[in-house]
This record gives sequence, C-alpha cells and structure tokens, in this order.
Amino acid sequence: MSLFWRIFGLNAVVLGFATALLLWAPVTVSVPVLLTEAVILVGGLAVMLVANGALLRWGLAPLDRLTKLMTTVDLLRPGQRLPVAGGGEVPELIRTFNAMLDRLEHERATSTARVLLAQEAERRRIAQELHDEVGQSMTAILLVLGRAADDAHEPLREELQQAQEITRESLDEVRRLVRRLRPGVLDDLGLISALSSLTHDFATHTGLRVVRRFDADLPALDPETELVLYRVAQESMTNTARHADAGRLEVSLSPADGAVTLDIADDGRGMEAACEGAGIRGMRERALLIGAALDIASAPGAGTRIRLTAPVPRKQP
Repeated sequence: MSLFWRIFGLNAVVLGFATALLLWAPVTVSVPVLLTEAVILVGGLAVMLVANGALLRWGLAPLDRLTKLMTTVDLLRPGQRLPVAGGGEVPELIRTFNAMLDRLEHERATSTARVLLAQEAERRRIAQELHDEVGQSMTAILLVLGRAADDAHEPLREELQQAQEITRESLDEVRRLVRRLRPGVLDDLGLISALSSLTHDFATHTGLRVVRRFDADLPALDPETELVLYRVAQESMTNTARHADAGRLEVSLSPADGAVTLDIADDGRGMEAACEGAGIRGMRERALLIGAALDIASAPGAGTRIRLTAPVPRKQP
C-alpha cells in the first residue's frame, strides 16, 4: 500500500467512525448551540484528533525509524539496518536505504584498505631509510668519536665522550622510531614476540606496570591480521600513556571460537562514551580492514577496556 493510500485510509477510518456516531447517536444540535451540546461536540472533536494522531503515528512509524537511523548511522560500525516487511513505498524506501548502506560500507572498506596499505608501505620505506641511511651514518659518527676520544687529552676527551653518549642515545631513539614505524620483529619472529617487545618498551618508557597474558596456542594468522592486531595494541597503549593517567595496563591475546581476541585494559580515568578521537577511529578503520569487531568499554573513573576480535582466515583447499 502506498503512503498516500495508507494516510487516506487512516483518516477515512476516523471520519467514518465519527459519521457513524452522528447517525446513530441521539445527539442533536440546536440553534443557538446549547452548552451541553457544545461540550459533546468539542469532546468528539478531541477524540477524533487523538485517534487520528495515534493512527498516523503508527502508520508513519517506519519513517521515524528510518530518520533516526539516518542521523545516527556510522560507517565504522557496519551492520546497522532496518527490518523490511510488506510492500509499498515505505518498505521500498527502507530497502533502498539498506542497499545504499551496503554499498557505502563496501566502498568505505575498500578505500580504507587502500589508504592503510599505502600508509604501511610508506612506513616501511621511511623505516628502511632511517635504518640504512641515518642509522649507519650515526653509527659511523659514533665510531669516529670513540677513536677521537681515545687519542684526545683532557678536557677534550671528556667533551668527546659526552658527544659520543649523546650520539648513542640519538641512535637508540632512531632505532626505536624504526621499530614503531615498521616492527621488524613482527616479520621475523611473529605476533607474540612483537607484542612482548612492544609492551616491554612501553613499560620502560612510561613506567607503567604492564601485565602480559599471551596464549602460545594461537591459530595461524595471515600477515595482514597480525599487523592490524599489532597496530591496534600500539595505538591503544599510546592513548593510555597520553590520556588515561593509569598505573597499570593489562594486555592479553587469546584464541576464541574461530577468532583471536586482543584485550587491552587500564585502570585510568576512563572517558566519555561519545568521546572518540582520531586514534580510536583509526583503530576502527583497521578493524574493518580484516572484518574484525572492535568494542570499547569505558566510563569516567573506571578505566578503559578495548577488545578486538579478529576472525581467523580460512585455509584455502
């Protein structure tokens, strides 16, 4: 039934009921109108308006639900759909809107995948250049300073040793940046070793107590899934260090039913439910890349818990 005939039918029901009351009810209208007759007429009008409003609200309820979903839909939280029942203009509109969401979510996932893969390629290139060019140059400078310090006399030797120490610290910082840009240990030793190294460096630089619970019996994961798990853990710990004001962080990785679950929980100050910055939205985009589910539970004063559930890729026959 079209929207026009739906509204017309609802109004016809109300008007027909009012006409039936006038035909069979013992009600007359005098000239001039008596007070009792006016009260009856006004009361009947009120009943008609209330009935018409209730029926119209019921008839237009699908449009209200569609409008609410339009204002709240988020492509980073896929799967938000309205149920479709029956035929006519309104169900067809809902079907069209659901199809549009399917197309937008697919296009968003595709474009996000291209962007993230390009970012990782650029990270790999920069990390390689830092390692090969800057790292080797600073190592050479460190060796030259060491030889110069051995041949120099005081107080020049002490100054050269100070410069040597500054260079060594800078080289360590460059190596740390290289690991953050492209974790070589992830490619060489796997996800658990990479997460162990990441959490160890995080505890060393922040002073937070980090508790690790990594299940060794994990299913085989493809490199893309491992990279997403690593990046989400990295971004979560970065957010904890910057905003949480926490003293303890717990990181766990365990197998689930056909999936792998990464949990990062802190005892910090938490955050408002609607307060999601670029870091969290970036994690949601990475989760979409592998079809994973990202859940964030946080409340002011109760800490934050981030859970990423990544499906295990099926083996090709």
